[in-house]
Amino acid sequence: MKTKKIILFASGSGSNVENIANYFKLRKDVTICCVLTNKSDAKVIERCNRLGINALFFNRQAFSKSNFILDMLRSLEPDLIVLAGFLWKIPEAITNAFPNKIINIHPALLPKYGGKGMYGMHVHNAVKEAKETETGITIHYVNAHYDEGATIQQVKTIVNPKDSPEDIASKVHLLEYEFFPKVIDELLSKQ
Repeated sequence: MKTKKIILFASGSGSNVENIANYFKLRKDVTICCVLTNKSDAKVIERCNRLGINALFFNRQAFSKSNFILDMLRSLEPDLIVLAGFLWKIPEAITNAFPNKIINIHPALLPKYGGKGMYGMHVHNAVKEAKETETGITIHYVNAHYDEGATIQQVKTIVNPKDSPEDIASKVHLLEYEFFPKVIDELLSKQ
């Protein structure tokens, strides 16, 4: 059986990276090749060191002004590229090279609260300010535009009037941790 290879991109603390790594850690048929980050001080690097996963920091030059990252991704031949809290837009050269192989998780029910600058607490604050009665996660394919790729799965949670943005964030994180690894697993099993 061929081992399925995942590459993760992250910009922050890496809680989703760790959750995904823990989900697959006993699996012989799935391996996390590496985690790529655009922040040299991202907490995800510490998590990767603890988990024994290769982590690589890159700058904007390597990512979008040269073929360094594209060439590296091609050489690793990933079955799936997973954006787990990654904040930069993926260059079109990369999305073209890996059609329907790059997925993202967004902390809202797209198309609401998507686009440039809509991440993390920015999203949860906007949901609260709009007095939404529900929010959730959207797992979607990545294309050349922020948060516009085809939806793979959406999962909803109730927003109570008394919920703070932090309460909303907690509810959304629970959905991320429960559903993101399962969707990754399902997509890998279909390949």
